[in-house]
Amino acid sequence: MIVLDTHIWIWWVQGDVKLTASHRELIQANESTGLGVPAISCWEVAKLAAAGRVSFDVPIGEWMATALAYPGVTLLPLTPEIAVDACNLPKPIHKDPADQLIIATARIHKCPLFTFDQKILDYPHVELV
Repeated sequence: MIVLDTHIWIWWVQGDVKLTASHRELIQANESTGLGVPAISCWEVAKLAAAGRVSFDVPIGEWMATALAYPGVTLLPLTPEIAVDACNLPKPIHKDPADQLIIATARIHKCPLFTFDQKILDYPHVELV
C-alpha cells in the first residue's frame, strides 16, 4: 500500500494535470495493494471546499463518497496510535497538524507516502514514494 497525501488524492480523482502520466501509472500500479487515504484527508478536503479553495462539480458529500469508492482506495482511520505518533514525531517537523497526522498514518502503516509537499519531502523520518 501507498498512502496518498490529500492533494494527490484530490488531483487523482479530479484528473488534474499536475499528476503526470507516470504519477498516474504509479497510483494505478498500487491499486491492487492499496491506496491509503488518511481519515484526516476527508476533513481537509471538506475544509478546502467550505473555504472555496477547491471546487467540485457535485456536492462535497457526493464527491467524497465517489472518491473513497475509487479502485484500491482504503480509508485509514485515525487511531490512538497515529495520534500519539503525530505528537511525537522527530524534530524538525512540519507545523501543520493535519500533515503531522498524514505522516504518522504512513509511519504507523509502514507505507510510503506520495506527496508533492516540499516540507514533507524534506522530512527524513517518513518513507516516500
